[in-house]
Amino acid sequence: MNATLTDHYPTRLLAPGPVVPRTHPTVWGGADDGPLTAAELAAFDGSGYHAEQALLGPEEVRALQAEARRLTADPALRGDERTVVEEKSQEVRSVFEVHRLSPAFARLAADPRLAGRARQLLGSEVYVHQSRVNYKPGFGGGPFYWHSDFETWHAEDGMPAPRAVSVSLALTENHPFNGSLMIIPGSHRSFVPCVGRTPPDHHLNSLRTHSVAVGMPEQEAVTALAEQAGGIEQFTGGPGSATFFDSNCMHGSNGNITPYPRSNVFLVFNSVDNTLTAPFGAPAPRPAHIASRDFTPVARDAER
Repeated sequence: MNATLTDHYPTRLLAPGPVVPRTHPTVWGGADDGPLTAAELAAFDGSGYHAEQALLGPEEVRALQAEARRLTADPALRGDERTVVEEKSQEVRSVFEVHRLSPAFARLAADPRLAGRARQLLGSEVYVHQSRVNYKPGFGGGPFYWHSDFETWHAEDGMPAPRAVSVSLALTENHPFNGSLMIIPGSHRSFVPCVGRTPPDHHLNSLRTHSVAVGMPEQEAVTALAEQAGGIEQFTGGPGSATFFDSNCMHGSNGNITPYPRSNVFLVFNSVDNTLTAPFGAPAPRPAHIASRDFTPVARDAER
């Protein structure tokens, strides 16, 4: 447990606690710092997200699709701890650290269309805190229950503040019916503490099932956020579309019982001024393939 830094966002409590208003900025940079306009930055500040259609072209997407298929077909990787399988179907649910497993995903992480927007939003150089491909196979893709990523990264990884941004890049068509991303607008401004002490090696269960209670918000808190926002936003789009969202957004996705698989690349950029310390709500940090402790800034690629 972290006993050296002030904990602005206490969580993993013994009893439900009040929602904590966010004390840190959402947008740290300005319109002159990157590709997003002042209006787009203001919209991100208010809603917590920014969506773009066709951020990548068809040929680029096809190359990434091939890499995603290669990773799932690799028998050595299937038995590696970086691969997480569905609890029931035993199909691949996620492959972590893909930017280290694949040159194609490494190039994607350094691409200024992604990293450049992250630098602008976070107002600093950035490093990859986490990368993975999420596979939601047809007829068997499980849901991802409502959660704030920052709550987990704060409690289990030691991320001090919500100065991180995630990018969900579609590799397949994201329909309204095959488990696409849902976000509660404006939820990033409220930190929802979760109940329950973190057991050792909690990630071994939490990443493969939606039935683990630790790290999940109370239903009443999610309901209040949705009512305050006036609804829930769902993100659909074709391969190559992308959603950038704040680390504290309350989000989730339904399971996929349709014949149409959904696969997305998930990249998390953290500010180099917000590097990990000891966990704030867990007995030990999670493994490096889930929460990197290599804080080397992402190299600046040639501007596009």
